[in-house]
Amino acid sequence: MCGRYASSRKPEDLVEEFEIDKVEVKETLAPDFNVAPTKPVYAVLQRPPRDEDGGADASPERQLRTLSWGLVPFWAKDPAIGNKMINARMETVHDKPAFRQAFAKRRCLLPADGYYEWYPTEQKTKAGRPLKQPFFIHPADGSVMAMAGLYEIWKDPTRDEDDPQRFAWTCTVLTTTAEDAVGHIHDRMPLLVEPERYGAWLDPSVSDADELKKLLVPAAPGRLEAYPVSTLVNNVRNNGPELLDALAPEDVPS
Repeated sequence: MCGRYASSRKPEDLVEEFEIDKVEVKETLAPDFNVAPTKPVYAVLQRPPRDEDGGADASPERQLRTLSWGLVPFWAKDPAIGNKMINARMETVHDKPAFRQAFAKRRCLLPADGYYEWYPTEQKTKAGRPLKQPFFIHPADGSVMAMAGLYEIWKDPTRDEDDPQRFAWTCTVLTTTAEDAVGHIHDRMPLLVEPERYGAWLDPSVSDADELKKLLVPAAPGRLEAYPVSTLVNNVRNNGPELLDALAPEDVPS
């Protein structure tokens, strides 16, 4: 799964990287080195320019928006369901009621510096469970990681029509079987979208599940690298660039 990641790029950097047409970011996010579920995150998506409740223009545009991590299906009665919807498995995403329509029509890219996974060591905690060592997994060349995602727009029935908080924009990360270089750490990993496939992945007019799945492949061998980091990342209150510092070999538990 993908339960934490780092995202430190500024909006202007993302505009250039993803060839954004319009920035729909109401408040700039600070660099986040410990992105956790329910936090606001940057997302790239393509849709006709519109207000949330209508007035669509004929020409789609690529937008940069802030979404909340944890997808709330449009049919949900309680938005708290989003806490359980941070990941969608690629193998079943086209069949699951929570993700089926979003996969067909509302796909996005979630920019990241990299993501964290935890490897169980032979050491034990005081409770007798395996001590887990966090690793930071990122593109070996330092480029931005474009994680494949889905987004939804949930309408809160308890709010007035003119309430700016009536619509909740939320997202989830698609995952797949981890490639060999990182599979020893965790058996799942985020699906990545390569730059030449951004347009096809974001195009809301493309809805065939088989065609969409062909756009997404596990990272090529050597594309990602991983190194151990401090257990400071275990606490979401810790958030700074020091979380990305590699541990010295002698500090890594076996």
